[in-house]
Amino acid sequence: MDAALQLDGVTKRYGAFTAVDDLSFAARRGKILGFLGPNGAGKTSTLRMVLGLAAPTAGRINVLGAADGRAVRERIGFLPEERGLYRRMTPVDAIVFLAGLKGVPTGEARRRAMTLLEAQGLGDAAKRQIRHLSKGMAQKVQLISAIAHEPELVILDEPFSGLDPVNQQALEGVIRGLAQRGATVVFSTHVMQHAERLCDHVVLLAKGRKVFDGDIEAAKAHAPRALVLEGALDEAMVAALPGVAHTHAEPLEAGQRVTAALAPGANGQAALKAAFAQGLDIVRFELKEPSLHEAFIVLTGGDEA
Repeated sequence: MDAALQLDGVTKRYGAFTAVDDLSFAARRGKILGFLGPNGAGKTSTLRMVLGLAAPTAGRINVLGAADGRAVRERIGFLPEERGLYRRMTPVDAIVFLAGLKGVPTGEARRRAMTLLEAQGLGDAAKRQIRHLSKGMAQKVQLISAIAHEPELVILDEPFSGLDPVNQQALEGVIRGLAQRGATVVFSTHVMQHAERLCDHVVLLAKGRKVFDGDIEAAKAHAPRALVLEGALDEAMVAALPGVAHTHAEPLEAGQRVTAALAPGANGQAALKAAFAQGLDIVRFELKEPSLHEAFIVLTGGDEA
């Protein structure tokens, strides 16, 4: 497999505390990998080791063919969770400065900076000091600074944190664009919806250990589908339908909504057919596929919900 990033049995301990425990996964070139888990799962510790900012206690890391991310830092773009820019610089000057540190000539860096700022709707703000920009605008500037040198591997640590829905959507577009031009993108997040829309591949962590490694559909297959019924319903009768594992009822203005989780392999259509055959008073029904968030709860035993 052509991997831009590969970890084999990586462990990181801080004294008696194990932040990352025997972690192995690979990020394929030109793909988007979601590195997922709740706060404290070990995501940032892992990314620090990938970048060469911390040494693993055990295991091996290969980053773009190198054992240490520092050896290939000009080929990597990194957006840290803790944002930080020179607040008295302008966006264009900040981007030019940081791209220059990665080897981009000043003239070319300035051209790229203006192109990227215009693409993100920041053309009018290019020469205003960063301290006068909104939080969302400043975060866009920092993202542009991380990718202006056109890196092969882009690592984004909680990139959606603090962004409003409009800017979150814009960032999703940037991430897709990076992969389309051939870059490998690894982004960490605890918000499963972003990964569900973007990722070719996800790695799920809980308490420092990997609980899943694969594609979105394979992850969601670990969670049950559900049959959602609304009407003047008897929850016990819904629970007795074929293939129903357990139910949950919520009151409505007229009747109630009963969500029936289906057992693995159960036929939702058969359960619905049985419900109508028994004369249940149903005014609305839905066969609901599981979300990645629901799959994550199942994969972690509910401990990370």
